[in-house]
Amino acid sequence: MAGKKLNYELRIWYRIMQKQNFFYLIITVILLSVSCSDDALYYDTYDILIHNGTIVDGTGVEGYRADVLIKENNIVYVGRVNVERIDSREIFDATGKIVAPGFIDTHAHGDPLSTPEFENFLSMGVTTITLGQDGSSPRVRDISEWMDKVDNVEPGVNIGMFVGHGTVRRLSETGYSTEVDENKLDKMAKLIDKAMQAGCFGLSTGLEYEPGSLAGMDELVAIAKPVAAHGGLIMSHMRSEDDDKIEDAIDELITQGINAGLQKVHVSHIKIVYAREASRAETVLAKMGEAHEKGLQVTADLYPYTASYTGIGIVFPDWAKPPNDYEEAVATRRDELAGYLRERVMYRNGPEATLFGTKPWAGMTLAEVADKLNKPFEDVLINDIGPGGASAAYFVMNDDVMERFLIDPSVMISSDGSPTMRHPRGYGTFARIIQKYVNEKELLTLEEAIHKMTGLTAKTIGYDSIDKPRGFIKPNFAADLVIFSPENVRDLATFEEPHQLAQGFDYVIVNGTPAIKDGTFTGQRAGRVLRK
Repeated sequence: MAGKKLNYELRIWYRIMQKQNFFYLIITVILLSVSCSDDALYYDTYDILIHNGTIVDGTGVEGYRADVLIKENNIVYVGRVNVERIDSREIFDATGKIVAPGFIDTHAHGDPLSTPEFENFLSMGVTTITLGQDGSSPRVRDISEWMDKVDNVEPGVNIGMFVGHGTVRRLSETGYSTEVDENKLDKMAKLIDKAMQAGCFGLSTGLEYEPGSLAGMDELVAIAKPVAAHGGLIMSHMRSEDDDKIEDAIDELITQGINAGLQKVHVSHIKIVYAREASRAETVLAKMGEAHEKGLQVTADLYPYTASYTGIGIVFPDWAKPPNDYEEAVATRRDELAGYLRERVMYRNGPEATLFGTKPWAGMTLAEVADKLNKPFEDVLINDIGPGGASAAYFVMNDDVMERFLIDPSVMISSDGSPTMRHPRGYGTFARIIQKYVNEKELLTLEEAIHKMTGLTAKTIGYDSIDKPRGFIKPNFAADLVIFSPENVRDLATFEEPHQLAQGFDYVIVNGTPAIKDGTFTGQRAGRVLRK
């Protein structure tokens, strides 16, 4: 019996040892694989080593010290390396500096075929812009061919596209029709579906502009369904941003999204015109949040200025704009039109708050033009400008309201600017966020600000899930990066001098190629069209 007991105990001990040895074997294999993986870093050649920077990776988490290795347009490693053992064609010393994903402009304007350099965006750390906004995109039936042309000119930044509702209305020969039959709805839906297949990330609407303003809910749902089928996003310049109408406009966007089966919708350049208290922002954000309970995500973007910029038609009544005849409106309803314009402009803080950005009055306020022409400002608008005759900046927003929007987790950053627009947002937005709202006001932490300028936008639009993802500093993500010292970032653009480039971004890297090195443009353009 004693022998049997001893044999049993020996067998138990043997099995335990087998399990322990297996455990030790697994640990050894893991350690060897990690060691081999680390050693493997030193047997390759890299294009760029970014050494000893503080990584703020776009997720919103606290920055951490690490190195970044770039090869063939991609981030291949994030971690600490022995710099003396790394074989890299270029080494950028980021000691004491921030290394962040290239900033992503949620809502931008510009023509890459005319101004492919986009130095205004690059100078403020932007490596990707989102075009096709406010219901307007290139007026082509095959946007894929247009995308190929853009790739061929080698833009300075990456470009993501939305297809515009107003453009689709024109291409489908719906134009300014107020009654749209099933045939026209089907034509629009097919054009949108084709654009989504070509790689657009969604549909933009401009419901405050013609012809988008003519669409009813049946049309809005019909045009959103092909977007939903492709998992895309509706990005909307809503029907109104006025204090007394904005809730209705958000309700319309939410209804469109739910009825079309969308997962998410987005409010372009969120603002409340005429609002004076931050509590109004709370009300609007609460309404956006209510949609989550119905299964719809509602996000927004914002530019950090209290003046908007758009066509002067924004102050004219609908009955004096297309599809209506302006000349007839002037001839038959002039007194009514003058009264409307006078009341509307005064409600928008008066003629001193309208600053023209187009010739011949660029840089002058409506009040100054009226004084120069020696006539009432409403007569200037009727006789000398008209609803399509100018664009202007309008000082109609409140700082407290905008700052409440800015800190909300669902709100990201956009410029709504371009290389040619006479508004400082096209040259200063992203630098201004860091200079004013991180450094000076401390309204955001640097990590929060960078998240709003990178990862949040990438996740919202879908840039983080394409063939070459971006928006975060991670292995296998595209090498779009910025290196800078936050205290050196300067927003120099003003309303008087809106085309002043931002300063302080030492390196701006687009798809692994430095567009800015040591604060100087390299002349290299490595942007591409991003396709969903």
